[in-house]
Amino acid sequence: MKKKLLLLIAAACMATGMRAQEQAKYIFLFIGDGMGFSHVSLAEYYRGYAAGLHGPLPLSFSAFPVLGMASTFSATNLITDSAASGTALATGEKTYNHSIGTAADSAGRLTSIAYKLHDAGFRIGISSTVPLNHATPAAFYASVPDRNCYYDIAVQLALSGFEFFGGGGLMENDTPEENIKPISEAYNTIRKEGYALACGMEEYREKAGNCDRIYLLQEKGTDSGAFPYVIDSPEGSMTHADLVGAGIDFLYEENGSGFFMMSEAGNIDWAAHKKDTKATVLEVLSLSDAVDAALEFYMEHPDETLIVVTADHETGGLSLGRDKGYNIRFSELEDICCSVEMAGEDSEMSEEIEEATCRAHIGWTTRDHTGGNVPVFAIGVGSRLFSGRMDDTDIPKRICEAAGVEF
Repeated sequence: MKKKLLLLIAAACMATGMRAQEQAKYIFLFIGDGMGFSHVSLAEYYRGYAAGLHGPLPLSFSAFPVLGMASTFSATNLITDSAASGTALATGEKTYNHSIGTAADSAGRLTSIAYKLHDAGFRIGISSTVPLNHATPAAFYASVPDRNCYYDIAVQLALSGFEFFGGGGLMENDTPEENIKPISEAYNTIRKEGYALACGMEEYREKAGNCDRIYLLQEKGTDSGAFPYVIDSPEGSMTHADLVGAGIDFLYEENGSGFFMMSEAGNIDWAAHKKDTKATVLEVLSLSDAVDAALEFYMEHPDETLIVVTADHETGGLSLGRDKGYNIRFSELEDICCSVEMAGEDSEMSEEIEEATCRAHIGWTTRDHTGGNVPVFAIGVGSRLFSGRMDDTDIPKRICEAAGVEF
């Protein structure tokens, strides 16, 4: 399958620019939260190492025919947070750090392209490997002055009317207040608004054919909010690719008006905040697998599909090389078998993970975000619009242009 996908991508390279009059009917927007150029490069070199190559082995999306880069500053900071950058990617407008879907002057609600496309007849899917009321996915359906208003965000999820949600469970408010209801009440609202809750792929398959809206979660007993890191996941766990596959299955209608799916790889950012090198690499590779699921759909609908892969910001100041020396030693990462988070209070294991990164000659400059530009990869109908330099606010505008929908 990988070889077939690469051949298709090669054919798309030759065809790029030949579809100027066509419109995208099926649109995928993948957001690798925290994924900068170095994250992509490191994952490519890791794949090459695992395959016995001296050099990189491209990811599904890094082989796309169109490459651009986007600036990510917010209305208030040169270094954005995920709320402001998610808002930019969803609404085409800058806002202040910590704000979701709210204008920079706090004067009003901004409208996500998900609503614009929904009004135009597109079915909508929102998925993420982290909680669905977290900053990035929330930006596509909610408007709140502060990203920590998790209960309010969850209620807006229920009221969105979008057809498919999938991924992590809902987060409770960080600081419980007397007037804030528990998140269980938000789940009740989601049910009342006509959503079937499906825990795991088996339950999804049982319910998907009998409902108009669905929220797909991990299996009962495993949902603690975010998906576990790939490095920690038990065999058979739901994957990001599973989410995308289920979303396609639920949203696609043979004679329908099309769909828009935003799918976030949120654990890239979470691992990078912890300077957790191997966990970060495996999360980027998981995103590549999820994009493969979209590419399989693209193979069946090449003249109607657009896939865009980007990031909301860079996290960690990742560098391929540290101190003196011209080598990256991936062999130093081979024995790492869990994430920093899973190591928890095991200081010996945590130190070993950190020291393995040092011995591998991989560097991190911060435990937070940076202001670096991020990559934009695209393939399919309208992909030419995503070439070259742009701002993150340009991406939703160009998606609407590709879809023939007024922004």
